[in-house]
Amino acid sequence: MPADVLRLPEDAWLSRATAHRARVERFAAPFLARRSAGRKHPVEDFLFTYYTEKPGRLQRWHPGTGVVLLGEAATERLGWKHHRREGDGVVFDARAFMAERRRTVEFAHSILAGASANPARFSCFGLHEWAMAYKSGENGVRHDYLPLRLGAAGTDAVVEGNRIRCTHIDAFRFYTPQAGGLNELQPTRETQAAMDQPGCLHANMDLYKWAYKLSAAVPGELLLATFELAWEIRTMDMRASPYDLGDWGYDPIRIETAEGKAEYVGLQKEFADRANVLRGELLRIAGDLLAA
Repeated sequence: MPADVLRLPEDAWLSRATAHRARVERFAAPFLARRSAGRKHPVEDFLFTYYTEKPGRLQRWHPGTGVVLLGEAATERLGWKHHRREGDGVVFDARAFMAERRRTVEFAHSILAGASANPARFSCFGLHEWAMAYKSGENGVRHDYLPLRLGAAGTDAVVEGNRIRCTHIDAFRFYTPQAGGLNELQPTRETQAAMDQPGCLHANMDLYKWAYKLSAAVPGELLLATFELAWEIRTMDMRASPYDLGDWGYDPIRIETAEGKAEYVGLQKEFADRANVLRGELLRIAGDLLAA
C-alpha cells in the first residue's frame, strides 16, 4: 500500500458522512415533498431538475482519492460503482473510473481550465433570462406559472434597450428565436472552453455539475460547497430575472435600472471570488486523475 494513503477509522469517516447527509437533507427533503405533491418551486427545484444528480446519490459522502475507509460500514461501498478493497478497507478505484469516464474527465478539465484562464466579465446583468422570455406574446412564457414583472412589452423593451453579451452556451441555447441574433456572441459547445469565464453565473453554477461528474474523486465537503454556491447563484439569478417572484418571498433585483445593475455586479463579483477557489480545487482533482 502506498505510504501516502490516508486510512480513516470508521468513527471518523462515519461522522463526516452523517453530517454530509444532514446538509443534503435540508435541500432535498422539501424538493421531494413538493415532487410528491405535484408542486413546483421556481428557485429551489432547479438544482434537482436541471442537473442530473439525484438526491440519493448526492447524499453519498466520499472522502476523495487515496483514502481508505475502515470498518464494517465501509463494505457497503463495495456495491457502489468504482470502489474496491484495499487491504482491510475500501477505496475509490480511480483506475476503473478513468477506464470508463476518461472522456468526461478530459472535457471537465478543459472547461474548468478555460474558465480559469479567461478574464471575468461583469457586464451581462443577467439579461440571459430576459432573452429567454423575449417576444413572449409570440413564443409563450418559459415559466408559464410565473408572471412577468414588467409584462410582455416591458420585458421586450429591456432586451431591446440593452446590449446582450452572454458567453455561456447553456444559457444561450434557451434564448427565444428572436433573441438569438441580438446576442453579441454566439457561444457553441465547441467553443465553450474558450468562452466560459469566471464572472458568468451559469459557469459558476456548473461547478456543481463538474463536481458530481468527477464522482467519488471529489470529497463530499467540496461537492456540497459547489452545490450550495449554485443554490445561492440560482436565487440571485431568478431575482434578477423578468419574473415576479414576490409571492414566493423574493425581492427583485431591478437590472433595468442603474441601481439594479450595480447590485447585480456586486453580487456577481462575490460569487466569482468564491467560485474561483472551488474551480481551482476541481481543476486540480481532474488534473490528478488524468495524470495518474
